[in-house]
Amino acid sequence: MKLAEALIKRADLKKRIAQIESRMAANVKVQEGDEPAEDVYALIDQYDQLMARLEELIIRINKTNHATAFEDGTLADAIAKRDALKAKIRAFRSLYEEASVTHDRYSMKEIRLVRCVNVQELQRKIDKLSKAYRELDTKMQGLNWTVDLL
Repeated sequence: MKLAEALIKRADLKKRIAQIESRMAANVKVQEGDEPAEDVYALIDQYDQLMARLEELIIRINKTNHATAFEDGTLADAIAKRDALKAKIRAFRSLYEEASVTHDRYSMKEIRLVRCVNVQELQRKIDKLSKAYRELDTKMQGLNWTVDLL
């Protein structure tokens, strides 16, 4: 199995686990005299089985990421870099949105707010980081389809 296939399976397992968690919560209590729509213990068994499969898959994905060379490090290093880029983009977008809000004054007595950052420079920074993120992610996605899962 290729790494990309394992990542797709991991996402699918996570969705199925979330659905079972929801179904367990929906059936854990019923009105007195009623029966739950599903057997909670059967759902717990399914949950345990899926979690065991997910754990095994994540371990294999992590081993593969650490063993796979990527540019000047490993795929795991690239994932950390991509995550850092994503966090920076999110922070700077939030800052940009806050700086872009205009406040109308209804009289000269109201406090006037002024920007402390150049929003154009901030947008250029966001664009540059977004481009780096996209390029890195594209390279990683391409590699994922060539690497065998350990």
